[in-house]
Amino acid sequence: MYYPYFRGKQFELILLRDNAQFLANNNIHPIIEPVKEDFTSLAKTIKVLHEKKVASTIIINPKVGESPIDEMLVTGLIEETLKDFNSFSIGYILHAESNLNDLLVLLNKFSKQHFTLIHYGFKDSKELSVELAKHKNVTRHVFIEGYAQKLYQRHLRKAGIERILIRNGFKPQKKNANYPPSEQFSDLHITYPDEGMDGFGDYLIVGDEFKESGGPAYAVAIHLTYLDEDDNMNIFHFISDQTDSPTDPGGKFFEALNKLVKEFNKPKTQIYKSSACEEYLSLHKMKHYPGLGTVKKLSMQHHLELVAEYLRRAE
Repeated sequence: MYYPYFRGKQFELILLRDNAQFLANNNIHPIIEPVKEDFTSLAKTIKVLHEKKVASTIIINPKVGESPIDEMLVTGLIEETLKDFNSFSIGYILHAESNLNDLLVLLNKFSKQHFTLIHYGFKDSKELSVELAKHKNVTRHVFIEGYAQKLYQRHLRKAGIERILIRNGFKPQKKNANYPPSEQFSDLHITYPDEGMDGFGDYLIVGDEFKESGGPAYAVAIHLTYLDEDDNMNIFHFISDQTDSPTDPGGKFFEALNKLVKEFNKPKTQIYKSSACEEYLSLHKMKHYPGLGTVKKLSMQHHLELVAEYLRRAE
């Protein structure tokens, strides 16, 4: 199963709502880390996912975003607004400074709720394993690659508990102009069983690094993942020609979009003809600039569709 990791920005939550039926049809399990103290959009998103029978994970102790958000606020959301929803799992991040007792308190408090533990730098998996043996509501371990080594993972191997590996395939550049035309993204969608995992995930085309908002767009980049002839996943970076001024974001978008359309129209293009790509083509035809948030949303949607298509073929 595929576990894409989202930060709960507005356009990401809209993406999840708009594609809820697609997520359900393709057995995709989103992990959502809230980043806004106003939970209105988040609660609406979880309700839509629940109605479409999409299994999801909502992180209760976010580490990025506004402040970041206090754990008690998310706890209140679960106790009040989401108390009747049974399609989501409570996610808990175990990082280098985590106190194990804090987790154990929550496991007791929500003893009838499934938990997903996100391993992000916590060290003592041996003690963790001993304590978790006393609790039956931890049903999934999510290991962030680079923050949970093999021996750490080994202590948490237990029959009946899912093990997921998340890899950050996106390699951010300080400036959009610095991205190469294309580069390797990930092969985890193929190799996750070799890692002893039951599923895999990524941060889509956004990456692990969290930013509240982007700076001035000196260059516009459209990031689009694709599969090569061996099904290895790579990513195109379509960059605007203008790169030395923060003005004219719409014009820069069309410069980047022209390159995407040119690549898409090649007879042997490797770009998957997703509905998100069709939307890019429609924007090109209408000469409409939708804003950079929508551009990122479309590329994230394309990535979801691409992964789902690969998994469908691999069955």
